[in-house]
Amino acid sequence: MNEKRGNMFRLDLREANGALGDIGTLLPLSLGAIALAGLSPQMVLLGFGLFYIATGLVYRLPIPVQPMKAVAAVALLGVVSPAEIALSGVLIGLVLLGLGGSGLIDRIARLVPQSVLSGLQLGLGLSLGWVAVGLMQAHWPIGALSLGVALAALRAGTHAAMLTITVGLAAGYILDVPDTLVLNAPHQPLSIPTAQELHRAVTDLALPQLALTLTNAVFVTTLVAGDLFGARAAHVTPRRLCLTSGLANLVLAPLGALPMCHGAGGVAAHHRFGARSGAAPCLIGAVLLLIAVLPPQVQGAVLSAIPTATLGALLGIAAWQLAISPRLIDARPSCRPVIAATALATALMNPLLGLLAGTLSEIIRKAIISKLRARHRSG
Repeated sequence: MNEKRGNMFRLDLREANGALGDIGTLLPLSLGAIALAGLSPQMVLLGFGLFYIATGLVYRLPIPVQPMKAVAAVALLGVVSPAEIALSGVLIGLVLLGLGGSGLIDRIARLVPQSVLSGLQLGLGLSLGWVAVGLMQAHWPIGALSLGVALAALRAGTHAAMLTITVGLAAGYILDVPDTLVLNAPHQPLSIPTAQELHRAVTDLALPQLALTLTNAVFVTTLVAGDLFGARAAHVTPRRLCLTSGLANLVLAPLGALPMCHGAGGVAAHHRFGARSGAAPCLIGAVLLLIAVLPPQVQGAVLSAIPTATLGALLGIAAWQLAISPRLIDARPSCRPVIAATALATALMNPLLGLLAGTLSEIIRKAIISKLRARHRSG
């Protein structure tokens, strides 16, 4: 068994526990898009299930599948149609396939300094932490209880995700917190887009999402996978991440799936809760496929049973895991201002501005160091 390329599948409770690690990202965004944008729950769940299983088989590591956050955020406003969401997925898929197929993405990745990548990782972790706090605000007592249980279980080395979800389910039932979602939107096949739909799909959905996808789902995902899995993640490259995300969206978005990508926070989440192989993505993918074939009323009851505050607790732990990395702690003192500038711009604005701010800071850092060295030699 060649573990250097992640060629390992492990089926046990720890792997099953790790498979649940990223539902704090998956469920809130997906359910919100279904409820507010009129997406078909069957097709959204089918898309995630198929892509998760394919990801597990391709990477043989717990690489996540997540909703595209910029697209989902606009969908939550209820101002875009399912057709526009599907079209944005196709357009993003084409761009990612072009970047991956040409190899251009690998050349771009080599130009991004390590200090900037570390700052992006920290900033994305802070952003996820803020989202987690917002989810926990839905019911602070359940959120605090779930977070306490998760931390205690992680410290004890038990199956933290399963235990936290079980406690959350029980607390939600006792306090009558979850409201069953009504999931009955019919599937709307993709038709020829109008000029207005094309414009909105490009400007409101695809362009904002591409910046987030290239930073979080490609560059930082590659970085985090390498940190956590070492040589086993040698095949997790920017090019391959672009190809798998691009192909999945090109095939599944026209069928009604929510646009999807990989994500650094999901890698950290799956790993933190115990996943170490491609079995975890396959397991959660199979569960999603099973839910997809249930009647809509049952789907709504199952998916809304876990309190939002419990999902926030799981997401908060993943955010901490992503933000606090050995790379951050071991950074050279001269690199820390670059990391800080990148992280702040990412957390307060967006990853694209974080990338630009970090790159500018790195250029300034190198210029200052060069001048100091020249002055030292001349002195």
